[in-house]
Amino acid sequence: MDGRIRMEMPSLVLSSINEDDPYTTYLHQSGAVQSLIKILQIQKDENWMLPVMNSMCLDLRRLAVRAEAVKSSKNQKPGEVLEKCAECLMGCFRICAADNRSSEDDTKRWGMLALVNQLLKVYFRINKLHLCRPLIRAIESSAFKDQFALAQQITYKFFVGRKAMFDSNYKAADEYLTYAFEHCHKQSSKNKRLILTYLVPVKMLLGYMPKKSLLEKYNLMEFWEIVEAVKRGNLHSLEQVMNKHEIFFISAGIYLIVEKLKLITYRNLFKKVYLVMGTYRIPVESLLAALQMYGVEDVDMDETECLVANLIFEGKIKGYISHQHKKLVISKQNPFPQLSSLN
Repeated sequence: MDGRIRMEMPSLVLSSINEDDPYTTYLHQSGAVQSLIKILQIQKDENWMLPVMNSMCLDLRRLAVRAEAVKSSKNQKPGEVLEKCAECLMGCFRICAADNRSSEDDTKRWGMLALVNQLLKVYFRINKLHLCRPLIRAIESSAFKDQFALAQQITYKFFVGRKAMFDSNYKAADEYLTYAFEHCHKQSSKNKRLILTYLVPVKMLLGYMPKKSLLEKYNLMEFWEIVEAVKRGNLHSLEQVMNKHEIFFISAGIYLIVEKLKLITYRNLFKKVYLVMGTYRIPVESLLAALQMYGVEDVDMDETECLVANLIFEGKIKGYISHQHKKLVISKQNPFPQLSSLN
């Protein structure tokens, strides 16, 4: 590619920005990144172009997001612009990942994590999380895993933690999201709040309830009402709170995660029944009565036994159901284990 074309690419991008045409601007930026890929392929044993690559790839993703918003006028399928953006980013990533022969100081592998973070943002936006796996494997196996810039590590941990949450791997999600929260700059309250939006429900599923002061500090009081309902074993109240803050939970993509707190709520309610009755043989009828007292409608003995069976299967209750006597027989030693000990 001659110098004249290289000089024309940035000017085309700038002129299309001035014309307020996001899609055309994206196409020009995509062409510029593809030209950059050719330059990177030519360069051997040098990585001084990585800051340029990072800046251009960041602009490419942002322009793709803008172009996606106006794609209807360009007859594009939903997510198509971002998918093409990801393909372009992958071109840069492959070059960086394959640079194994250069010295540690000159290798392009130092650019891997920044590109992975851009790709993770794209894949989360178009809901193709399965495409994240090879990228995560590449970083986890990298010799530079713990040597990348801290800001890039925090972003990476945040997205990998979210993916682990959606995969129901809550222990890993807790580890990654906690790292992101603890290492995020103390003045970045907006980012800390975003991390907590996912870390709080993960912690709750692991049996750790957040303090009210923490939720107040980061304006996440929607979770406090959830905490109170779960602790009381009040499923009716939990459902009311979920309906009340439905838009917030859905927009954050955690509605189904919060819904999983229902089983813990059942567990806490049944523990109250055990403490009140003071017996290790609890009639299923008593558990049903407790459910009905807390506003759970359209539930019968069979459904109550099913709930108990699920709790026993997940280890949240230690015992068995005596179908003959219609009773829950619980262990005399720690019948309701701490949730934190189950993971």
